[in-house]
Amino acid sequence: MCNNHRNLTLILRFFWIVLFSLHASISIAADENEFLSISSNSAIMYDAPSLKAEKLFIVNAYFPVQVLVKVEGWTKVKDSSDTIAWIENKFLTERRYVIVTAPLANIHQSADIHSPILFQVQKDVVIELLDSSTTDWVQIRLQNGQMGYIRSNQIWGS
Repeated sequence: MCNNHRNLTLILRFFWIVLFSLHASISIAADENEFLSISSNSAIMYDAPSLKAEKLFIVNAYFPVQVLVKVEGWTKVKDSSDTIAWIENKFLTERRYVIVTAPLANIHQSADIHSPILFQVQKDVVIELLDSSTTDWVQIRLQNGQMGYIRSNQIWGS
């Protein structure tokens, strides 16, 4: 009985050490609206935080993702279609991009529905987010340098 008790104590102690170690290396995203973007030309998305995990798909540069959980060296993210995957942290940047969700979005000269329309952007186009200080509009810039304002309900990632 004494050996069984000692073995149980050792097992429980080991369990608590492992649990504490896991807890120390995992940090749940503090802000449920934390968004990042892909920093490199392309990055592989995995089904678990390991290079040995199943490769799910590849994403291109600037693709916006929402942070769900951060684990040492890895981040669990969600994209605009609610697909969840893991990505290595080294492929993420705080530089913000958004993706157009409306079939065709008007880009205005100012954050006002009555301001002139400068151009239009099609669905699934990724654009740089410059300013999101208002709730209804965000300022954006296309890769060609064109800038303007888009309604926040026509994009994902802000």
